[in-house]
Amino acid sequence: MGKIEHDGHRQRVKDCFIYEGIDAFSNYQVLEFLLFYAIPHKNTNEMAHLLLDRYGSLSGVFNADYYDLLSVPGIGQHTALLIKLMPALTRRFTRDRWKERTKLTDIQNAGKFVASLYVGYEYEAFYMVCMDSQSRVIMPVLLGEGTVNEAMIYPRLVMENALRHRAVGVILSHNHPSGSLEPSLADIEITKKLAKALDVINVNVMDHIIVAGDKFVSLSEKRLI
Repeated sequence: MGKIEHDGHRQRVKDCFIYEGIDAFSNYQVLEFLLFYAIPHKNTNEMAHLLLDRYGSLSGVFNADYYDLLSVPGIGQHTALLIKLMPALTRRFTRDRWKERTKLTDIQNAGKFVASLYVGYEYEAFYMVCMDSQSRVIMPVLLGEGTVNEAMIYPRLVMENALRHRAVGVILSHNHPSGSLEPSLADIEITKKLAKALDVINVNVMDHIIVAGDKFVSLSEKRLI
């Protein structure tokens, strides 16, 4: 592809985004467009197809391991970092949108807020949302990250963070990368264990929300806590 043709193609893609939005793009076109900003002088169409073939989906590309991305022919540090930035940036953007709506007074509102914390996670993680006396979010605290089936949470760590952020109440949460929303016996037991520990410092466990993708389930609503 000649320079004029190359530049013209890129401008047409940019114009399409400006006037029609990202929904007009196929997955490979989304990647092609993104890669413009890390690979300025090469055809990124072929690279987009290569990445989708290797990782199976757009989300698969964004969730790929950084070092595995570097093993793909044509992918350098700048490109791999840009790809890894996408899910992290999405999480930050989603959390920032909640700044003016941080009063979590019902399960649906709380569930949507908590689900936004896990955007892009393919492994298990555990967050505690510290709340004030008016059910407003003080700070979501990442307490631990584990394997797909395991996240180790220690009561002392939970208590220390609740005290540090002067929480009156907390919402516990973790994700199920498997996609199942069914609370396990271990989920119920750790909730009771943490509730007992937090009760010692007069902090109320308001709920424990399990997230799978964009869906969630409340242990409080199920009367499991």
